[in-house]
Amino acid sequence: MKETPLSNCERRFLLRAIEEKKRLDGRQTYDYRNIRISFGTDYGCCIVELGKTRVLGQVSCELVSPKLNRATEGILFFNLELSQMAAPAFEPGRQSDLLVKLNRLMERCLRNSKCIDTESLCVVAGEKVWQIRVDLHLLNHDGNIIDAASIAAIVALCHFRRPDVSVQGDEVTLYTPEERDPVPLSIHHMPICVSFAFFQQGTYLLVDPNEREERVMDGLLVIAMNKHREICTIQSSGGIMLLKDQVLRCSKIAGVKVAEITELILKALENDQKVRKEGGKFGFAESIANQRITAFKMEKAPIDTSDVEEKAEEIIAEAEPPSEVVSTPVLWTPGTAQIGEGVENSWGDLEDSEKEDDEGGGDQAIILDGIKMDTGVEVSDIGSQVYSSNSE
Repeated sequence: MKETPLSNCERRFLLRAIEEKKRLDGRQTYDYRNIRISFGTDYGCCIVELGKTRVLGQVSCELVSPKLNRATEGILFFNLELSQMAAPAFEPGRQSDLLVKLNRLMERCLRNSKCIDTESLCVVAGEKVWQIRVDLHLLNHDGNIIDAASIAAIVALCHFRRPDVSVQGDEVTLYTPEERDPVPLSIHHMPICVSFAFFQQGTYLLVDPNEREERVMDGLLVIAMNKHREICTIQSSGGIMLLKDQVLRCSKIAGVKVAEITELILKALENDQKVRKEGGKFGFAESIANQRITAFKMEKAPIDTSDVEEKAEEIIAEAEPPSEVVSTPVLWTPGTAQIGEGVENSWGDLEDSEKEDDEGGGDQAIILDGIKMDTGVEVSDIGSQVYSSNSE
């Protein structure tokens, strides 16, 4: 299913608003949408919300044989999935050009930037290493998938804990979390992608475009940077020509945004670790705000039931007794009855044809009225006699 195209009126309205430095959601030109991070009950599971764009990140690991040319390094694998649950335009069962581009950008941002110490993932050189797999699922699409996915990936990696192992000779022992505390990954820095949308051939610039702004943009510039202002990767798409000053201005803006997002990530990780140590409640269900229509819980209100019987007796005593209404059936003819008094005919006068049918049916009714209806056989015989007399 293809995405619904924007009408010319919507396109002109969006471009006119961008020219006036206005956005549909009330943000300024360089403003990010609200970022919310919540963690699951297991280590390495998180949901990142960038406005209405939601990405689920899950990290898993297993012991595998290393690559032949890198015998002492672990393996990192990233997989981003775009399902129809996020947007109807995403087709299941095939990789679109957008998905291939996003996966390649994630690999350049996180694996090629050496943000994780892969040598620390080696257990036995040339035989056993840890393979870290990062699965990212887009839950809702409202623009700027790459920024939300990069934040979810690095948050899930920082939150993940792998099982502890010990090596004695050729024997590798894997310990459960109850036997030994899991070990966090060795992370050198946290690269985060920041997207810039250009309009009118680079004349206007927006940070963190939403889904409608992405439809009318002329080009996109993605800069992956860490808090030390080191550029990890940069990618320009859309076929527009950017000047050197524009790229430098975007890099300065990205440095500020990355520092703010990194601080938010560290604070969220610290709060989650604090709650787990204190034995408090954690997980996705606990992170949902109260007093929402989608909340799974609500506060219990105390109810005093000591004087319920007394109040019930007072209400019954003060109430008026119900009026006795007995329906009187109206007998029109023997064997029939009508409950109630009925009302006048609201359909007006019947047509002549209907009157003739009524008159003909009246003769038949008079004939049937004087006959005893003891058995079903007599009724059928009489009906056939009446039909034959009418036909004659």
